[in-house]
Parts: sequence; structure tokens; C-alpha cells
Amino acid sequence: MEGGGFVRRTVDDVFKDFKARRAGLIKALTTDVEEFYQQCDPDKDNLCLYGFPNETWEVNLPAEEVPPEIPEPALGINFARDGMQEKDWLSLVAVHSDSWLLAVSVYFGARFGFDKNDRKRLFNMMNDLPTIYEVVTGTAKKQVKERSTVTNNSSSKNKSGGKVRSSESQPKMSKLPLSKDEEDLLDEEEDDEHGETLCGACGGVYCSATAEFWIACDMCENWFHGKCVKITPARAEHIKQYKCPSCSNKRARV
Repeated sequence: MEGGGFVRRTVDDVFKDFKARRAGLIKALTTDVEEFYQQCDPDKDNLCLYGFPNETWEVNLPAEEVPPEIPEPALGINFARDGMQEKDWLSLVAVHSDSWLLAVSVYFGARFGFDKNDRKRLFNMMNDLPTIYEVVTGTAKKQVKERSTVTNNSSSKNKSGGKVRSSESQPKMSKLPLSKDEEDLLDEEEDDEHGETLCGACGGVYCSATAEFWIACDMCENWFHGKCVKITPARAEHIKQYKCPSCSNKRARV
């Protein structure tokens, strides 16, 4: 809605907007956390954290127009920065960011005349993703571990050059033809094991059907899309111990 006129949107359009803003906010609180921390100077005026439909983020003053074009994020997130432990402060900002995302989506739903079924579908789509709070605090990863009962070290970790994951790296073994029921069962097992692994940067879910390259941090053990942390498979081969941007920044501030 920023800077644009009234354009009718569908449930899929609003969900796409939600995902993009969410991705920007997660970047601010994870991979870009050092920059975000510095921008939230307690000596400045009331600041807000914005996520945009192009997956970027910004710390800025609240909108001057009243009422604002869309709901505004929590005001004054910078004032509590130095009065709390950093992880607690980031968790607090994450909670407020989750609330803002829901407010923006509900606003769009009301403005575009979504009916009961549309609103339910939109909520279910948003609810399938972990919250920003869950990503920032690592709760989402813990929940996945608790639900997982299958461990397959050979298919998910490669100690040479750190831990890496790619569908191309999965060994293909010749087997006797399987029945359709057996194939469906294997697909379900693979989804249970890998399907809810989350990227620590964008919150995206691991999918074995794609050829995306993933790498795990040897410090916090979170997984990341290679593109999100600017690591290629070739570069990963020469990394003995990988530290994600968040862990590297924590060490730098100690």
C-alpha cells in the first residue's frame, strides 16, 4: 500500500506481501542484526522497524500522516535497547513485529472485502510459517527437533567444509520397483525428517525436491540458504568451521 492507490488484492497477494515483509524483518533480527542494533540508538527519537514487500527492512520514524496508510509498527523500540540483554531485546522486537504483520494482513483483508473463508485461508497460510519470534529465539528449530523421530546423519551432514545440504548430494541407490503406497510412505518420511528445517535468515522451509544449497552454522547449528549468507558450494568446500553472520557479530562485540 505504500505510495500506491487502491488496487484489489487476492488472498494470495496479501499472503505474498506478508511473507516478503516477514523475510525483511527476519533479516534485520538475524543476518543484519549488527546493523539493526547500531541503527536503534536510544538517544534518537521514537523509532520503528518496518518490513517492506521487496523483502527489505528499515528503521525509521513513524509515519506523520494520521491515520496512517497502513497500521504502524511498535513505536520506540530503540529506547529499551541498552536496558535489556540483547537477546531479550531482540525477542521483544520480534514479538512486536509479529503483531504488526498480523495487523497489516488483517487490515488488507478488511479493506479488500475478504469473506469468512478468505480470512480463514489467509490465517492458515500465515500460521503454517513459524513466527518471527520463533525464528529469532530458535524455538521453531527446537519444535522441529522434538517432532522429529528420524535421524539420518549421512544424508543431512557432510563434515568436509562444514555441514551442507543439497538435494543433489543425496545418494541415489538402485532398488526394486516400489508400489505407489510404498513411494508415498517414503515421501512422507522424508518430509517428516527434512520438511520443516528452517533457514535462519529468511525462515524458508527446506525442500528436498529443489536443488537449493544449504549450510549449517557450527556454532548455533542453524541452517541457512547459501544465497542468504552469500556462501556457494565451492566456497563451502574450503570452510572448516562455518559461523553464520549472527554468531560472527556476537563474537565481535564481546
